[in-house]
Amino acid sequence: MSAVTIDNLWKSYGDRPVLERIALEVETGAFCTLVGPSGCGKTTFLRMLLSQERPTRGHILVDDKPLPPEPGPDRGVVFQRYSVFPHLTVLQNVVLGLEFRHAPLLGRLFGAARRRALEEAERWVEAVGLARSRDAYPAQLSGGMQQRLAIAQALILKPRLLLLDEPFGALDPGIRADMHVLIRRLWQEEGMTVFMVTHDIREAFGLGTRVLAFDKVRHDPQAPDAYGATITYDLPGRTPGSEADALIPVHYRRRLEQSAA
Repeated sequence: MSAVTIDNLWKSYGDRPVLERIALEVETGAFCTLVGPSGCGKTTFLRMLLSQERPTRGHILVDDKPLPPEPGPDRGVVFQRYSVFPHLTVLQNVVLGLEFRHAPLLGRLFGAARRRALEEAERWVEAVGLARSRDAYPAQLSGGMQQRLAIAQALILKPRLLLLDEPFGALDPGIRADMHVLIRRLWQEEGMTVFMVTHDIREAFGLGTRVLAFDKVRHDPQAPDAYGATITYDLPGRTPGSEADALIPVHYRRRLEQSAA
C-alpha cells in the first residue's frame, strides 16, 4: 500500500524528450490505468516507477520518501510477455521470489524456512487458480495460465506498488475477461496501489479507479520529436459505456484506437 507523488517529472533520451511536466498525486490503494497513443511514454513512465529508468528532471516520492534507486520487492511487475522460468514448475516459479528475498546468496531455503515458503507459495498458486497445475512446467500451460503464474510471482512478495505493462494484450477475449476478474479481486484483497498500461480504453475504464491519458500537447511539424508527452486527462474510472467513458473527446478516442490497431 503506497501513496505516490510525482513532482515535475521529465524524461529525455539525449536531446529527445519523451515525457515532460508530469505532476500527479495518487492515493494509497488506487488503480490507475494509463492510456495513450503508441510511443507517448507510458512504458517509460512505468519503468521509472520500477527504477529501471531515472528521471531527467523532477522527483518520484512513495509515502513521502524518494523512490529507491534500484528495483526491489516493494514493486511488483507483470509484463505482456510472460516473465516465468521455463525450467521450473509452477510452484517452484512462485516460491523462488521468497527464496531470493530470504537467502539472496544461495537463492535457496532449507528446513522450516523452506516449508513456510512453500506453504505461502501454495496459497498464491491456489489464489490465481493454478492449484491443479502446481507441478506443471510453463510450456505445458496456456497463455492465460502463464499470465496467472506471472501475477502470482509478483504478488507473493506483497509489493506496495504493482506495475502492469499491457499484461492482457496477447490474450483472447474470454481469457482476458477472466484475468480482469482475477486482478480486480487480488487488488481489492491486498490493497495495493496499481499502475497498468493498456491500449484498450474500455479495459482502462473497466478496471481503473483513475484513467490517466498521456499525449503531446505541444507539436512542431518541423521537429516532431521536439516535445514530450504529459498527462492530458485524469478521469475517474467507471464501467465501460458510462459518463466517464464519454468524457474523452471523440478525436482522442479515435487516435487511441488507431494506435492500437
